[in-house]
Amino acid sequence: MSNPAVLVAEADRASAAQNFTRAQALLREAAEVQPGDFAILMRLAGVSRALSQPRVALDAVHRALAVAPLDFAALLMRASLLERIGDPSAGEAWSRALAQRPDGPLPPQLEPVVAEGEQRCTAWLDAREARLKAAMTGPEQAADIAERKRIARFRTNALRRTRPFHSEPTHFHFPELTEREFHPSELFPWLVELEAATDLIAAEFGTVMGAERAELVPYIQYPDHAPLRQWQALNRNPDWTAIHLMQNGRRIDANARHCPQTMSLLDRIPQPRIAGCSPNAMFSLLAPGTRIPPHTGVANTRLVCHLPLIVPEGCWFRVGAETRAWQRGAAFLFDDTIEHEAMNPSDLLRVVFIIDAWHPDLSPTEQAAIKAMMEAEGAGVAGL
Repeated sequence: MSNPAVLVAEADRASAAQNFTRAQALLREAAEVQPGDFAILMRLAGVSRALSQPRVALDAVHRALAVAPLDFAALLMRASLLERIGDPSAGEAWSRALAQRPDGPLPPQLEPVVAEGEQRCTAWLDAREARLKAAMTGPEQAADIAERKRIARFRTNALRRTRPFHSEPTHFHFPELTEREFHPSELFPWLVELEAATDLIAAEFGTVMGAERAELVPYIQYPDHAPLRQWQALNRNPDWTAIHLMQNGRRIDANARHCPQTMSLLDRIPQPRIAGCSPNAMFSLLAPGTRIPPHTGVANTRLVCHLPLIVPEGCWFRVGAETRAWQRGAAFLFDDTIEHEAMNPSDLLRVVFIIDAWHPDLSPTEQAAIKAMMEAEGAGVAGL
């Protein structure tokens, strides 16, 4: 019986000498001896491709993928071979291959293949999206704004340009609440008054920033031993700071006394009132060039409201699959138990006024039950 290692070594020498016909014959012999050897099959695919035998190469790649179905290089080769023979499934093959791209830098020989794959995949997705849009034109035109948004997301999820995100609270999950990345503003009539007070709140922010005894603290403050690695770069970091007016249900008088009209407005907003947890109200300051990493909040029973006050060009905020640019005076509410992140790529400070609100699906009885449990838990849920 032939020795596969000897056959492969001789095939490699033949390939180096551009004798691909001999290399192919040697690798076929080696593959007969060791039919499940991934490396031999990939070599056989490579020399068959060099001989302009894409279908032979594709057969070898399929046999290799039977051994290692998620191998990135094999999936890339499969997609490129399908592209070469004009197979209509090539676009999807590029998509599947790119989904297995490993983290970190690529081997130099793969970089041009990946670049081609990205172009081919984008073109395939664009054509597919255009076809789906055309098929959905009638229902989409009949839809209202909210329905149209959900229909569009249904389509991008199917195209895998977006993916489903779900509520993943770190501590408390109340069942059967609607999962929305951003909640419709019309569910919160008090937003109109909040947005109308943008200039007033911004002016009082200026006052508290200039006050001698105002308390500006890092937004993230955890003991070094806490298992919260996502916050390591920002823990006690002055790049992301807060001026609290209300913190875990407690008035921070050093700051709140400089913001009387903002505090009066807060009295008219139906925030959760849970001893040791809520209400919360603060000015969030994000320094130039600072990124808040993806993370999730404590409990899905509350939503977080942002009222942007100072927004340099390019600042963005992502919740789940939707990314928004903050706009001064345009408030929104989002579920912070869905993965979210933020970035200030500018050279200027970004400032957002943040408060919390009950999830709109909760009945008064459910709110009372949540309040009772959170208060029974005590300081362990501070930061809700």
